[in-house]
Amino acid sequence: MSSPASSFTRTLALCALSMTVAQGAAAQHLPDTVTTDVLRVCGDPGNMPFSERKEDGFENKIAAIIADELKVKLRYYWLTQGPGFVRNTLGTGLCDLIIGQAFGSDLVQTTNPYYRSSYTLVTRAGELDGITALDDPRLKGKAIGVIAGTPPVNRMGDLGLVSTMKAYAPYQLDPSRKFQTVGAEIIGALAAKEIDAAVLWGPAAGWLAKQSGTPMTVVPLLKEPPRPPMAYRIAMGVRLGENDWKRSLNTVLRKRKSDIDKVLREYDVPLLDDEESKLAEPNER
Repeated sequence: MSSPASSFTRTLALCALSMTVAQGAAAQHLPDTVTTDVLRVCGDPGNMPFSERKEDGFENKIAAIIADELKVKLRYYWLTQGPGFVRNTLGTGLCDLIIGQAFGSDLVQTTNPYYRSSYTLVTRAGELDGITALDDPRLKGKAIGVIAGTPPVNRMGDLGLVSTMKAYAPYQLDPSRKFQTVGAEIIGALAAKEIDAAVLWGPAAGWLAKQSGTPMTVVPLLKEPPRPPMAYRIAMGVRLGENDWKRSLNTVLRKRKSDIDKVLREYDVPLLDDEESKLAEPNER
């Protein structure tokens, strides 16, 4: 939501109106403020499986693919995900690219999407098997872990699952925390049988479930109604107005699609067909 313009902003606007048309046209063609000899990526130092300071997350691997194609060095500006992440990374000019951003975000300009995934239901293997949708009656009365404020919470409210749901705060800022992320905390609770199931964003759920040490089943929620949406296209984020930079990245994403898909599958990211609510087969997307 836009805030009312301050008097200072209005003054700047009036000054801008005094510029000539020629000056305005020239400004539109100024080169993007992106460092040309290094790929500066905005990253979270502790957000596996997406990214980590050791650069072993799948977004780190994808960033390396982008840098390789551009024939430049890769450098990170690290900041923990949370309120103000975009403002304090891209917004300050300290880095030029966010590797994972929901397509169409109004906070940044997004590239073409490079994968599509969905929220998932995670259960312990052998328990609640065969459930493919949140309206399954077997979920009634179950303690289901979910991150507060995420789209599945609304759907669970519609289905009367909120009373036994366990909502976790979206950000884990306590330095003494046991788990690196909230998603990892939820999977840990599922492994410890503190909850009966979890509903998590698929790109995190698949890898976390495998790392838990407890056999788990991860089922993409492909049968839910269109609102609230459970599936999202993921793109890369750049600053507004950096159109040349965006086009360069789109070219790289197109050329290195198979390499990027391979990384995503290695990290158990559920990849959906571009249009239909079904899992994409390898080489199908």
